[in-house]
Amino acid sequence: MGHTRGAIVRSAPGKYEVVDLELDEPRPGEIEVKMVASGLCHSDDHIATGDIPVGTYPFAGGHEGSGIVTRAGANKKGLKEGDHVVFSFLPSCGHCRWCASGMQNLCDLGAGLLAGTRWEEPTTRLRLADDGTPVGQMCGISTFCETTLVSEDSCVKVPDDIPLEVACLVGCGVGTGWGSAVNAGGVQPGHTTIVMGIGGIGINAVQGASHAGAANIIAVDPVALKREKAQELGATHAVETMEEATEIAKQFTNGQGADQTIVTVGVVKPDHVGQAMASIRKAGTVVVTALGDINSTEPLPVSLADVTLFQKRIQGAMFGMSNPNWDILRQLELYRAGALKLDELVTTTYTLDQVATAYEDMHAGKNIRGIIRY
Repeated sequence: MGHTRGAIVRSAPGKYEVVDLELDEPRPGEIEVKMVASGLCHSDDHIATGDIPVGTYPFAGGHEGSGIVTRAGANKKGLKEGDHVVFSFLPSCGHCRWCASGMQNLCDLGAGLLAGTRWEEPTTRLRLADDGTPVGQMCGISTFCETTLVSEDSCVKVPDDIPLEVACLVGCGVGTGWGSAVNAGGVQPGHTTIVMGIGGIGINAVQGASHAGAANIIAVDPVALKREKAQELGATHAVETMEEATEIAKQFTNGQGADQTIVTVGVVKPDHVGQAMASIRKAGTVVVTALGDINSTEPLPVSLADVTLFQKRIQGAMFGMSNPNWDILRQLELYRAGALKLDELVTTTYTLDQVATAYEDMHAGKNIRGIIRY
C-alpha cells in the first residue's frame, strides 16, 4: 500500500480539500503514475456543485492529466516504468462495438466513469482510501492526486520530448473543443462558424475551426480576456452576445446564418441551444458540447418546424467525437509542428493545495485554462 495526496469532495455541493490518501498496489492492467500536470476542467467543478452526481463519496477529482509511469502491472500496451503518458478521460477497451467502429469516445467502459470504481469490478474495493474510507476516482484516473493509479485503458504513451506540463491538455479540453469543430461540427474550408463560450473547451473549438479552414470564426463571450484570447488563436470576430454573432454570420452568408454553432458555455441551459438554433442556416448544425445539470429534463426552446422544414441538426459531442488513442498523438504532432497552440492556453499555474482557489478564479472569468503543476 502506497501513499499520495489528493483533492477530494466529501459531498455535493461541496469544495475540494487536499488530504492524505492510501494507494493500492498496481494489479495486472494497472499503471501507477507520478503526475506532472493536471488541467482544471469545468467538469470537475460540476462534480463539486452536484450538477454531475457521482456514485461514491468521498470522490477524488481531476480527469485531464499527464505524468511518468512509476510502476506498471502486466499490460497489453507494454507500458513500463519511465514512460511518459497522457490520460484519456474516456477509456478505450479497443474491442467493443464503438471502439471497433472508430468511435472510441463512446467505448462501453465509459458507463463506469462516475461510479468511482474500476469498471471491471463495480462492486468491489476502490483503489484510493482516506483513513480507510474508500474514495472514488474521477473517470478512473483522479488527476488531482500527486501519484495516481489508473487502468491501461486510460493511458496513451507520448513522445518523451513533448512537455508534459502542457500535454495534459490534450487529455480532455483540447480534444473536446477541437473535435467539436472538426468532427462533430464538420467545419469545412470557407465556412462561417460561431463558438459560444470561450473557456478551456471553446478556445479549442476556435483552433479546430481555424485548422479546418473556416473563413469566419465568431467567438462569443462576455469576458474581454476571453474574446482577446480567441482572436489570438484564430477567431476573426469576437463579440459579447449571440445576437451580435448571429448578425455578423448573416452578413457573410446572404442572410442565412452560420454553417455551425458550437455551444461550449460553462453551464449549458436550454436557452443556449435555442439561441444557437436561431443562429444557423438551413441544414446547419448546432453542436452541444457544454454540460449543465445532467438530471434536468427542461425542454429545449426549439421549433420542430425549424428542424424539419429547414433541416437543421442538433449534434451532441462527447470528447469531440475523438478516438483518443490516435487523436491525442495527432494533436501533439500538430503542437510539435507549431500548428496547435497549447502553451498559450495556460492562463495560471497552481499548486495542488490551490485547487479550490483555481475554481474560484474560473468562475470569476480569469482563466482560459488553469493547470496544476506537481
